[in-house]
Amino acid sequence: MRYSLRVQYIGKNYAGSQIQFENGKEIETPTIQGELEKAISTLISGDTANNNRHFKTIFSGRTDKGVNSLGQTIHFDTDKPIVASKFVYQLNEILPKDISVSDLKQVDEKFHAQKSAKSRHYRFVFINRKCKNAFDGDLMRIKFDINMERMQKALNYLIGEHDFSSFKSSGTLNPSTVCFIKSAECKKDGDKIIIDIIGNRFLYNMVRTIVGTLLEIEGHNLPAEHMQQVLEACDRTKAGQTVSPYGLTLIEVTYN
Repeated sequence: MRYSLRVQYIGKNYAGSQIQFENGKEIETPTIQGELEKAISTLISGDTANNNRHFKTIFSGRTDKGVNSLGQTIHFDTDKPIVASKFVYQLNEILPKDISVSDLKQVDEKFHAQKSAKSRHYRFVFINRKCKNAFDGDLMRIKFDINMERMQKALNYLIGEHDFSSFKSSGTLNPSTVCFIKSAECKKDGDKIIIDIIGNRFLYNMVRTIVGTLLEIEGHNLPAEHMQQVLEACDRTKAGQTVSPYGLTLIEVTYN
């Protein structure tokens, strides 16, 4: 039987969502996947031995260290039936305080958390204020004024199907660089700037590099058309810096 599960987490204390490997050997570093697999193994197999993992989880996509999630989706297989409400409650009781789960359900055997996904929604939030505030947390603070109309115009150039090579970091494993962006919007909420981007897939560090390019446009008072020039160049050196992962959240993954 195959089950899907929605996962929420704060990524600050983890080396990313996926278990890390080097030269074919697992690196002993905390990850969301590692904690989930240990917890699921404890509940289903009753195995409480440290680091024992008998159930492999498949994620909808990889998130880096510092990136949060409200709607990461995973799937796993087991031959033991699960009572959803009881299982979710017990799993949350043994998971670390910065990881939680919800919406457990049995799915078709053909369902695949990554391959069946139709869209992914990412949100990046930063502070736009000259002075710091003790409650800003880890959010990036930008001191210069942001022209929201220009930022939205720049984002509009990303909508549709494009080659996003300019926004791809060198760590991208998938050679395909074409993505379809369904929507890209920005809004202001007090001192916070919120950028929402929904697409069928994203390249490694793509959203963070898009934000870095937006800030380059704003910081140097460039025209919004600069985003189009960067996009069409298919050259990473033309885009802005890859900004901090803090403030980036995977909001939702959608399926048919």
